[in-house]
Amino acid sequence: MIRFLLVAILIPTFLFQVVGAIAEELRDQARESLRKGVQFFHKAVAVEGGYVYQVSSDLMYREGEGVAEAGTVWVQPPGTPAVGIALLNAYERTGDGALLDAAKDAGFCLVRGQLHSGGWQAHIDFGRELRPKHAYRVEGQPGKKARNLSSLDDDKTQSAVRFLSRLDKTLQFKDERIHEACSYALQSLLANQFPNGGWGQVYQLIDDPKKYSIKPANYPEQWPRKYPGGDYWFFYTLNDNNITQLIDTLLLAVEVYGDVRYRESAVKAADFLLLAQMPDPQPAWAQQYNFEMQPVWARKFEPPAVSGGESQDAIKSLMRIFVETGDRKYLASIPRALDYLEKSLLPNGRLARFYELQTNKPLYFTKEYQLTYSSDDLPTHYGFTVPSNLPKLRRDYMKISKMSDEERRAYAVSERKKTELKRPADQEIRAIIQDQDSRGAWVERGKLKYHKGLENIDSVIKSETFSENIDKLSRFLVEQE
Repeated sequence: MIRFLLVAILIPTFLFQVVGAIAEELRDQARESLRKGVQFFHKAVAVEGGYVYQVSSDLMYREGEGVAEAGTVWVQPPGTPAVGIALLNAYERTGDGALLDAAKDAGFCLVRGQLHSGGWQAHIDFGRELRPKHAYRVEGQPGKKARNLSSLDDDKTQSAVRFLSRLDKTLQFKDERIHEACSYALQSLLANQFPNGGWGQVYQLIDDPKKYSIKPANYPEQWPRKYPGGDYWFFYTLNDNNITQLIDTLLLAVEVYGDVRYRESAVKAADFLLLAQMPDPQPAWAQQYNFEMQPVWARKFEPPAVSGGESQDAIKSLMRIFVETGDRKYLASIPRALDYLEKSLLPNGRLARFYELQTNKPLYFTKEYQLTYSSDDLPTHYGFTVPSNLPKLRRDYMKISKMSDEERRAYAVSERKKTELKRPADQEIRAIIQDQDSRGAWVERGKLKYHKGLENIDSVIKSETFSENIDKLSRFLVEQE
């Protein structure tokens, strides 16, 4: 009997020790995988501290949203700022100095790619022939033909500012290069916000703010059914979540620097969204507006229209500003927009990207870029329908609209502090470790999109995958320490 009791006691203890040893072994493997992955990406894949979208597995060919020259890195996500943020997150979770070193190099890369206008373009060129074509601040006075247009399209400048802001804070504001570049970029965003609170897709310097009147959105009497061309990129732009990304960036800057001007600018952007909401019968938002606040053509497949995608994004931004300010004017127009969008759902439950002005008929294009009401011959490079997030938007609206001021303030604090630290499953971590080669690279099946004549290359290394993997590894480790 005594022997049986001893066995009953010893077996669970032994099993506990075995399980603990296995768990510790996996933690050690995860640490080593993180170390190897960052060392490889930082030392072998980076150029001047920056990154592109993907490289061939032998590192000979590089691509962003196009072929990347040997001395070119990409700003647009998933390029340099996105990788930098992943590195910074992993450093804050683990304290590994190698992660901070790699993040700092990504930051210094962006400093060397900042334009005199204050922001960034899609990519940064370090090559001797290409670099003089851009008005980079660190190079001194630019040539007359040097490109100096900062871009807000596809989260270029915004992502760079968010990364540099967080890096600046992590470095305790002591690195003058990082701090000055981020401050300069933020000031450029304030200086190039139009009087009505909007921004263009690009900016250099608003010539005379007084000439831009503040007026609500309205329908044009008529609009061209064929693409007219023109410099649409200077017009007020919501396309590709432009305003939401700017609001997020400015509110992060408030958190980092405590400067009330950034908060005022974010609120002013929400005021622009109120102005930009179309009147009945389509109380939602367009992708872009001319200076008369009428929906206008952008690219040849982006007509004047009310947009199912950007409208959902505008609603999210208005709710966020309400949570930050408590001003209910930012909620007042949301029910009308939700009602309209719910009535506009397609039979498949999605929303059209474009709804014809006033008739509300879904608009599409043929592969020859002819405007049509039919979705039978669509170009494949662009999404002409978008997912509906209306049920969640409706729930979120109902939730926050009922909050007291005290509940709203607590919710705002919790949202700002919210960090996704859900522990990945052991199986997921083992798969990441298993997929890593002896160099520390995560090689995956894939093709180069822009290099001609290299169809035989079928394996690539992607920045997006690297960022995802070090995020998961660092979340796994922070839960275990």
